Amino acid sequence: MSDHRSTPRALAVPGTRIARLARFGSMASGMAGSMALNGARQWAGGDRPRWRDLLLTPANAARMADELARMRGAAMKVGQLISMDAGEVLPPELADVFARLRAEAHFMPPKQLKPLLIREWGTDWQKRFRKFDVRPIAAASIGQVHRAETRDGRSLAVKIQYPGVRRSIDSDVANVASIIKLSGLIPKGLDMTPLLDEARAQLHEEADYAREGRYLSRFATLLADSPEFLVPDRHPDLTTENILAMTYAPGDPLESLANSPQDLRDRVATQLFKLFLRELLEFHLMQTDPNFANYRYDPATARVVLLDFGATREFGPASIQMFRAMLVAGVKGDRLTLYQAACDLGYLDTAMPAARLETLLDMLMLATSPMRQSGPFDFALSDLAGQLHQAGLELGMDNTHWTVPEIDALFVQRKVAGLYLLARRIGARVPLADLIAPYLSD
Repeated sequence: MSDHRSTPRALAVPGTRIARLARFGSMASGMAGSMALNGARQWAGGDRPRWRDLLLTPANAARMADELARMRGAAMKVGQLISMDAGEVLPPELADVFARLRAEAHFMPPKQLKPLLIREWGTDWQKRFRKFDVRPIAAASIGQVHRAETRDGRSLAVKIQYPGVRRSIDSDVANVASIIKLSGLIPKGLDMTPLLDEARAQLHEEADYAREGRYLSRFATLLADSPEFLVPDRHPDLTTENILAMTYAPGDPLESLANSPQDLRDRVATQLFKLFLRELLEFHLMQTDPNFANYRYDPATARVVLLDFGATREFGPASIQMFRAMLVAGVKGDRLTLYQAACDLGYLDTAMPAARLETLLDMLMLATSPMRQSGPFDFALSDLAGQLHQAGLELGMDNTHWTVPEIDALFVQRKVAGLYLLARRIGARVPLADLIAPYLSD
């Protein structure tokens, strides 16, 4: 595949369904034209072209990724979700396209931003601020974040939703689903409907800034006894349906800790794993997006800053009990109980061929092996991530039987995988067995 990456720049967001449909049409026609040209060349050369090879050439893959990134909104977000939730079952060509969308998005130009601010805050909105940076400090699939300082001295991070995002969610998801299905690359027997339905529901939730604001405040309350974390305050007077105003919290990207002293890396990673366990087994409420950009580290206060609660999910008692059973089985290395718990959560399907079941169970035993190690598990020295990735690739070569786990299980799987990757990225050692021990009994 090509190493092509688009550089984030100021690009207007298509704000109407017609405009967004036109972008999908342009992308499809461009890919079709490329396929026709390449197919004709192969026929002329005496070769019989394959649909798969014609569809996802490096040029077509780059075209698809660039167009989805340009559109932002649900078109981009659904690609991000699918790449994380179903990356191991997608062929490398398609997974690579969606994986590119996890990079930072383009941002709105000032001429599109200013009318949006007038609609939300009124024509005299600038009078409320001493300073408002037009160039965002971050941009993602649904919105972008700006620094601002109010007349009364508050330093803010202002999250602004792209125009038309909420209205276009259903149509964007349907259009991306059509592209996936038409590609002919989805494993036989894999029903993507649950993933797409959940992506649609999650997008509606993430586009609801009032909902995110409530969870922001709720986590601030839940973590009031945890001085190692900082959750920004919400500012209701500047928060609207499409804008979420928060206290600006300075901090460095967590990846920058890779060059920090070992004890600092260990401490931060341990805190995040401990938070994950509290979210799942105490709060029954989890911020499920493991994107590294959702965390910052403030060296001045030695605190981890928690950002972006749009993907927060609540878990019911039945799910919690199944996760607890799986956790206990993983810690004990009890293969039979782990198998049953994995079946309950939908990670395994008894209708699968026996060989596939054994392979998947082997992967679960491998994934839970850090929980069984006495003392800190060194993610930097471990090749656990590489082994799991290779096993997943080999499993993906056989597309005779696939199943999609329960949605709760997908979210937890995504969060754990993100934490494992982060711990490896910064080279941390984490005493997982010690962290889990208090939760092994009711």
